[in-house]
Amino acid sequence: MPVLEARGLRHAFGTAEVLRGVDLSVTDGEVVGLVGPNGSGKTTALRILHRALVPSAGQVLLAGRDLGEHSGRERAQQIAVMAQELAGEVPLSVADVVLLGRIPHAGAFGSSSEEDLQIAAEALADAGALHLARREFGLLSGGEKQRVLIARALAQQPRLLLMDEPTNHLDIGSQHHVLQIVRGRGLATVVVLHDLNLAARYCDRVIVLDRGRVQAEGPPSSALAAELVTATYDVAAERATADDGTAQLLFRGHRPAPATRPEETPVDAHR
Repeated sequence: MPVLEARGLRHAFGTAEVLRGVDLSVTDGEVVGLVGPNGSGKTTALRILHRALVPSAGQVLLAGRDLGEHSGRERAQQIAVMAQELAGEVPLSVADVVLLGRIPHAGAFGSSSEEDLQIAAEALADAGALHLARREFGLLSGGEKQRVLIARALAQQPRLLLMDEPTNHLDIGSQHHVLQIVRGRGLATVVVLHDLNLAARYCDRVIVLDRGRVQAEGPPSSALAAELVTATYDVAAERATADDGTAQLLFRGHRPAPATRPEETPVDAHR
């Protein structure tokens, strides 16, 4: 049984339909990438998966049970959401930020137990950030913040990890480090990514969204076909293979518009 399954998700903001019947699922230990151009519905879908948004239509099942039937505490105990930044301006230490991940498991008085402290320390160590524990979170670099936010998610001990652009604004080394941490943890994970080559390297499956619809789904080697990427992103793409056998994409700039003979009538792109 999938850890999480979404069926027929539809959502609109006003008259603008953002999702048009999206299905997805993720199983234990699987990393699923959501990719697609800006405005394709990736972040909207991710927000629906942890009930920050309620879909206009469709259903989300967590461990076979409708997500709406779980209490907020139950959802927080099973789903960790990794945002790009910690909201607010409160000057918290790194240790305090990671301990926020223990709140769903806290007792009646909400104080941190010795077990919570141990779990938080182990999560920081796993994320390569234990040396940052006493630092102020707001003063860290982007890469350091991402490692701390991963540690907070790990401290939550979820069944499912949802990540929205975890590599945004990071240098190349930090991008790979962050995804290697996630990959090595073995959690069911759904991650929104812009970089298709990172998706190809670290995801078991990718779901390609465009204009709110699933255009392709499967292992990156098949779902990220050069022709599909070219058509979806309007960029000339070619497939290549890295030294370790991972499929990668090369981009040759904006795709040139096809020549149209005078007697031809252009096809309506919106049909």
